[in-house]
Amino acid sequence: MVVAFALIVGDAGKEKKILESLKSMKEVEEAYIVYGEYDIVVKVNVEQLKDLDPFLTEKIRNIDGVQMTSTMIAL
Repeated sequence: MVVAFALIVGDAGKEKKILESLKSMKEVEEAYIVYGEYDIVVKVNVEQLKDLDPFLTEKIRNIDGVQMTSTMIAL
């Protein structure tokens, strides 16, 4: 199991809608709206490292309102 944290910048006013979309995904263990440089922090679990890229690029980055992501992989 690979654990990663995705930091998301979203469009102003769309944070709650983005959060709802994230929480409906099986790979998302936790997700929170936060204050600071990023708008949302997401704890992600995928089976293998190779599964992380498609999850981020095809699922998270395609959510309406997501502008940018930054990802940290837990060791």
